Amino acid sequence: MSVASKGQRVTVPELRGRKGAEPIVVLTAYTAPQARILDPHVDVLLVGDSLGMVIYGLDSTLGVTLDMMIAHGAAVGRGSRHACVIVDLPFASYQESPAQAYRNAARVMAETGCAAVKLEGGVEMAPTVEFLVKRSIPVMGHVGLMPQSVHAYGGFRVQGRGEADGRAIVEDARAIAGAGAFSMVVEGVIEPVGREITASVAVPTIGIGASPSCDGQVLVTEDMAGLFAEFTPRFVRRYAELGEALGEAVAAYAADVRARRFPGPEHCFGVPKRAKLA
Repeated sequence: MSVASKGQRVTVPELRGRKGAEPIVVLTAYTAPQARILDPHVDVLLVGDSLGMVIYGLDSTLGVTLDMMIAHGAAVGRGSRHACVIVDLPFASYQESPAQAYRNAARVMAETGCAAVKLEGGVEMAPTVEFLVKRSIPVMGHVGLMPQSVHAYGGFRVQGRGEADGRAIVEDARAIAGAGAFSMVVEGVIEPVGREITASVAVPTIGIGASPSCDGQVLVTEDMAGLFAEFTPRFVRRYAELGEALGEAVAAYAADVRARRFPGPEHCFGVPKRAKLA
């Protein structure tokens, strides 16, 4: 069931029902033009806080604000028609208390029109997930490597290598699913942990650097398309080199401007056909 074959948006219940069925296709999106291009091909457009790094040039996601997420979430909503739009809650917008999480999640949904929010955390965040879900806010969880906790990890490190660490991540996933999350991202874990999580929870898992066994996969679009050259994680497959192509196009444009080959008569107003410009 492709998104393009449907006449309406993919819904949260539809995604929940895809557990163990056709894999769920997810990509990040941050702008309306980008959303229009991706929308016919994916099930979910995730407005991720990764925009802090790929759009704003930050070193991590920690500097992303709620206002930034709302602005980009609304743009993606306007640019899409079919995909389910899910927006990340940024760092410090939900960890303080379930009440804080509700206020900010409700604002995100009201101002962007998104179908759900995503938040990071395991056992410790389960009460917050339950609080939100009971108040009609669908939640996508996020376990394993959690970028908002990068300083606690000492960097972007693969998680679950030790038996105790792996078991803790599986318990995190179970707690979030048990609290009512309709799906969860599983990021940056060793493959057996990603596989065990997928087998252990009744909701779809969306892998990124996790396991082919996950119920779906997500990549940052700029990584996948070769638009973010600063760093390419091992788990990314580049399906295009658009950054390189864009650089070549800019070089050709610059050369034409400097050589006065652009603009030509065909690009100007009020110039008779076949006329030449000095």
